[in-house]
Amino acid sequence: MSRYIILVSLGLTLAAGLGLTALGMAAGYWITAITLPLCALGIFDLIQTPHTLWRNYPLISHMRWLFEGIRPEIRQYLIESDADAFPFNREQRSLVYQRAKNELQTIPFGTQQDVYAPDYAFFTHSIKVEHVAPEALRVSIGGKDCTQPYDCSLLNISAMSFGALSGNAIAALNRGAKLGGFAHDTGEGGISPHHRKYGGDIIWEIGSGYFGCRTAGGSFDPVQFAEKAQDPQIKMIEIKLSQGAKPGHGGMLPGAKVSREIAETRGVPIGVDCISPASHSAFSTPLELIDFIAQLRSLSAGKPVGFKLCVGHRREFMALVKAMRARDTYPDFIVVDGKEGGTGAAPLEFSNSIGLPLRDGLHFVNMTLIGAGIRDRLKIGASGKIVSGADMAQAMALGADWCNSARGFMFSIGCIQARSCHTNRCPTGVATQDRWRQAGLDVGDKSQRVANFHRNTLHGFAEMVGAMGLKSPTGITRNMLNFREQHLSGTEMPALADGQLLGDACPVAYAELWQRADAASFH
Repeated sequence: MSRYIILVSLGLTLAAGLGLTALGMAAGYWITAITLPLCALGIFDLIQTPHTLWRNYPLISHMRWLFEGIRPEIRQYLIESDADAFPFNREQRSLVYQRAKNELQTIPFGTQQDVYAPDYAFFTHSIKVEHVAPEALRVSIGGKDCTQPYDCSLLNISAMSFGALSGNAIAALNRGAKLGGFAHDTGEGGISPHHRKYGGDIIWEIGSGYFGCRTAGGSFDPVQFAEKAQDPQIKMIEIKLSQGAKPGHGGMLPGAKVSREIAETRGVPIGVDCISPASHSAFSTPLELIDFIAQLRSLSAGKPVGFKLCVGHRREFMALVKAMRARDTYPDFIVVDGKEGGTGAAPLEFSNSIGLPLRDGLHFVNMTLIGAGIRDRLKIGASGKIVSGADMAQAMALGADWCNSARGFMFSIGCIQARSCHTNRCPTGVATQDRWRQAGLDVGDKSQRVANFHRNTLHGFAEMVGAMGLKSPTGITRNMLNFREQHLSGTEMPALADGQLLGDACPVAYAELWQRADAASFH
């Protein structure tokens, strides 16, 4: 049969090679050395039972596994256009690489996006452009009960744990944060020596495993927390309620990956599975969470304390708001993580089907706080696929005061979106504990790229803010951000009759804009 022809041909070639070898001819040795392993593999395919394809198509069926293995690379380098692919397309990745290397960041010949496609997002600009200084793009975080407010950059490194990322990656990110004057969120894996080595500002994330401040049984340890939280390098405390990668799901670092260094950082036994429960044990009601926030603020000597969540049941967030008002105690900040976030490995059901995307969650949180009359009591951070100034502007139009980026900063230190983070075989040494792989990541070079990416992204954002006619990003409003809902241009604005703008019958879409327009000022 035709499917066995390659195996039969190799068998005949092997027989010929053995014959030539018996005659003492050198060619026989080479033929035998090449064909013998292939024939052995073909015979193994015939007698094994787990793989039907191998059994029915010996040897040639291995081509399927080969091409399947290199399919992502083939698509990424040869097939996809610059605007294709998820989670990040080539245009987005190239932007980060160019900004990290201080290379030319402009694009020629116009946008590659379809500006008439549904959901296309764009901002309106002003005739009178303002100048915004990138170095002034900071926000003070700290409410009425906070005695050590933090002057925070508008772009910071989002939560990524040591363990998920390599030691060299963490060190490069923290050194970059130090060089650029912005903050580095630890993720729930605790504060490692790599976070401390260069002295960059730290946001300490406390997850359900309480790593770095836990008892032997896995409960929160206030004594350990107080000792570490008062370190001057730690600027804010963030309680992780849920994350965009896998909201409502816990995690486990297999014991084989729990090295001595990770065990010491997290406060867990070496070589034992490290469990992050799906929910916290320190609180179980909205009121208890607000009390826990107050406790952490006291134990940290008045540093800003807040929480991060990917919004799920909206009524639960409203319950938190009611608890804030009932106690008259407020977090200093809330970080809204979108379900499109995700440096952590997660079950497909959770990555694809659980949680609100950033746009929806951020808008809801902002509107709920405004509606409850407490928006001025706290600040909102946004995290979820933020890699450009336009992403930042969109988040701020929907209510954010500052932004965090995880995968953007991963790209800046060399990530190529190989999507092998969960295998411990990251080819660039970013998301692996393999010492050989992470040795290729040079901390000095990559940390400078981290600082470059931060600086150049804020520069692009500042130019956008100025182009909108604003002197500060606090002026970005929802009506400056447009999402196309229909294919045809202008269909959201109704037609007008002659002189209709001047009368009482003017459609609302025009009337509000006409009333706000001032002949004496572009503002």
